[in-house]
Amino acid sequence: MREIVVISGKGGTGKTSLTAAFAHLAKNKILCDLDVDAPDLHILLAPRHLRSEAFVSGHEARIDPARCTRCGICASVCRFGAITSRGGVFTVDPVRCEGCKVCVAWCPEKAVAFPAKTCGEWHVSATRFGTLIHARLSPGEENSGRLVALLRREARSQATSQNKEMILCDGSPGIGCPVISSLTGASLAVAVTEPTPSGVHDFVRVAELCAHFRLPMAVIVNKHDLNPDQTKSIEDYCRDKGHTLAGHIPFHPDVTTAMLDRKAVTETPSPLGRTIRAIWKNVERAAGLAAAPSPNELQGA
Repeated sequence: MREIVVISGKGGTGKTSLTAAFAHLAKNKILCDLDVDAPDLHILLAPRHLRSEAFVSGHEARIDPARCTRCGICASVCRFGAITSRGGVFTVDPVRCEGCKVCVAWCPEKAVAFPAKTCGEWHVSATRFGTLIHARLSPGEENSGRLVALLRREARSQATSQNKEMILCDGSPGIGCPVISSLTGASLAVAVTEPTPSGVHDFVRVAELCAHFRLPMAVIVNKHDLNPDQTKSIEDYCRDKGHTLAGHIPFHPDVTTAMLDRKAVTETPSPLGRTIRAIWKNVERAAGLAAAPSPNELQGA
């Protein structure tokens, strides 16, 4: 089973639009949206939930007013200002509470409970392109890396039970905790970048992250025709570092049109379809899912 994770150094490079197109083109796969902080693959795939479960992670302090003697020790030891008193009644602000448990340890009356905390929800859904595993972390909640790991385990379980040969994941932008959790143990990273100074800077950071994990990387330059000089610098970097250059995509309004119709661009009559199909073939080869092109194919290309 191969696991392909589509990533980008920054948001707005076209990562999710390309993932949706790859989901349309790929065969025998399970889909997984690992961008749990701001997921949007579901907007294009219109999933129907088959199973939904709460994501429980960490704990949150709660004060029992019946047992509280209003001594104020809990408020004095809280370093996050999460415990306040109004009218002599002490309460915990769930937004400020970091779950450190110091108030639980110091309360002489054992009036502070420490229950598990529900941080979001995850789903197994049906889409027109197959099964999708996805989630949404509640605003401001932590442990995104743990939720990503949970989604990947469920995706592997679904792939095994359905006898699928590939898991196609839409990763998070950047190089933070959810991205690290997405890449660990994957088969191939597909980095989508754009030829701008910020795009190149952030692409190099994500490429270095993949190199740290010794993870093969294929690179797609989106809107390559907007800045040929920056595009060349990306090509040179890939050549120097040994990364696979999967292809280039020109700027085209058909991508926005497809998004507004909640479709993958390859589902539309756009001329970009042929380009993206060729790129997907290169990604499959880089992931070991397709044979290298024959001399006749190369000559035809």
